[in-house]
Amino acid sequence: MEPIHTHISRQFNAELEDIRTRVLQMGGLVERQIERAIESLVKGDITLGEVVIMDDTKVNGMEVSIDEECNQIIAKRQPAASDLRLVVAVIKTITDLERIGDEAEKIARMAVRLAQEERPKNNYMEIQALGNRVQQMLRDALNAFARLDATAAVHSAQEDIKVDQDYDGVMRQMITFMMEDPRTISRMLNVIWAARALERIGDHATNICEYVIYLVKGKDVRHISLEQIEKEVLGGKNT
Repeated sequence: MEPIHTHISRQFNAELEDIRTRVLQMGGLVERQIERAIESLVKGDITLGEVVIMDDTKVNGMEVSIDEECNQIIAKRQPAASDLRLVVAVIKTITDLERIGDEAEKIARMAVRLAQEERPKNNYMEIQALGNRVQQMLRDALNAFARLDATAAVHSAQEDIKVDQDYDGVMRQMITFMMEDPRTISRMLNVIWAARALERIGDHATNICEYVIYLVKGKDVRHISLEQIEKEVLGGKNT
């Protein structure tokens, strides 16, 4: 990870580094949850899907623990400027990571249902392709957080456009299948829910990118267009 600002208090430095490290650990767990959920769906592995569902409690526990540590830092250290932005960014990031974990759990639940139904010839490869793109987007967002790289965060956020395009393609394909063969409706609806969960993961990854930009640049870029974000970040200076 990129080093954060050095303080007179070594303990304060250690606390700030610790919460950043724990965010990345939580991110790694969430990444594994997504990977396993997609594998469960594609391979029809009920056992793996149930593991993902059970492990969601670990993600929830990490969010609570890190949030508590952040609150203690605020109470004891009363951080200001970039230090306060770090703590705020961490609190927001773990919230989105927890929600990503929830979406992975949804995919796993759909996987368990789909494993009990007739499998398509392509073994849900459209979900695999969308999942691969979403996983890479989240990985890039977390790497930007680790490196405090606002430019990388912008590039990762740009990938959400492709995620949305892939999601729209999956939706059109599933609707076509249902129209051609009404017997597939139940199965296709489960696939649609899984695809929707992946699309939502892309949105949460975008949020994490925005928190990185806020942390590094001191600019709140929520609720503005991607073009404006590019102008604000790529055309601005670090603060």
